[in-house]
Amino acid sequence: MTSVAFDCQRCGACCAYFRVSFYWGETDEAPGGTVPLALTRPVNAHLVCMAGTDRRPARCEALAGEVGREVACTIYGQRSSSCQELQPGDEKCLRARAAHGLPTGATALA
Repeated sequence: MTSVAFDCQRCGACCAYFRVSFYWGETDEAPGGTVPLALTRPVNAHLVCMAGTDRRPARCEALAGEVGREVACTIYGQRSSSCQELQPGDEKCLRARAAHGLPTGATALA
């Protein structure tokens, strides 16, 4: 379920709620990888996560701005597949928004 009422540029809740883990081969240390290795932390032999999402409260170090007001991903064009899979208004989006006390209804940011 995707809703145009949810504006990721004003939200950022998912970037400040989930651990963002992905295969290390997505980092710029691997051929074809794009995520800056300096912005990741090891999870295990095969996975890394975005720095800042490995602690509680989580907040990705690539997130700029204030959650719920105005945010931007400083590496948007280089973000991981985990970030690309999240969609405005999906279950994970709504869970993160609720955790930050942000509206979760269909007209949340309309």
